Formats: sequence, C-alpha cells, structure tokens
Amino acid sequence: MPNDFFGLPLHPLIVHATVVVVPLAALLVLLATANSKVRRWAGPLPLAASALGVILVPLSTSTGETLEEHVAETALLEKHTEMAEALLPWMIALAVVALASYVLHRRNGETPATSRAIPTILVVAALVAAAGTTVQVGRIGHSGAEAAWDDVNMNSNGRE
Repeated sequence: MPNDFFGLPLHPLIVHATVVVVPLAALLVLLATANSKVRRWAGPLPLAASALGVILVPLSTSTGETLEEHVAETALLEKHTEMAEALLPWMIALAVVALASYVLHRRNGETPATSRAIPTILVVAALVAAAGTTVQVGRIGHSGAEAAWDDVNMNSNGRE
C-alpha cells in the first residue's frame, strides 16, 4: 500500500474517515435495531455504514503498518498497533448485527412473527457491538495521538 497521497501520509487521512464512520455506524445500528421509527427512516443505511467500517478498518491498519516502517519503533507505537488489531472483530460483529436486524425486519415487518426474544437479543447485541467499537476507536485514537506526539511532549517538558 502506498505511504502517501500527494505528499500527505495516507494513514492519518484514512484513519480520520474510520474515526467518523465507525462511531456513526455504531450509533445508526444501535438506534435502528432498537427503534422502529429510526429503522424505517434509515433503511439500509446502518448496514451500509457498518460495511464501510469493515472496509476502512483493514485499510487503516494496512496504511498504519506501511507508516510504521518509516517511523521509530517505540513502546507507545507498539501499544497503538496492538489496540488497532483488536478493532476488526468488533466491527465485524457490528456489521453482523446490522445485517441480522435488517434482514429480520425486512422479512417480518415491524412485528416479527417469530418471537419477541430475537429482536431483544439483537438490541443487546447491537448495544454490546456499538459500545465495543466506539470504545476501541477512542482507545486506539488516544494511543495513536500519544505515539505521534510523544516527542513533542518530551521536548516541551524539558526532557530529551
């Protein structure tokens, strides 16, 4: 994967898209799974947003691995890399919940013919997946900022 786009590092550009899309997908999936008005309004949007997140996460990690080859190895960078690798399973879980919810409600309408347990399980699964993805994105972003700006902090605090 290329390291830059018109001279700008590609990783921060893709990561910023990921940081916007993943929490937005989490919110859309959770609200659409739990609320019929949101579900009718959103249609396939939660599924599309979560699918986009599933695509962006590996792109973010791939460009990060490429960028990692051009920067000094540090403990903060290693921590950031390890955290980033844990996001994809959460994102896949969110996409699976989005797909299951979309299919269930398209097939059965607003009052499922099966049982009330399945929609309830989907809401709980959406809550867990949405929380997991959002928390993980925040943790990864924070660790990435620490890794990127650590040398600036060290110099401004008089350490070298």
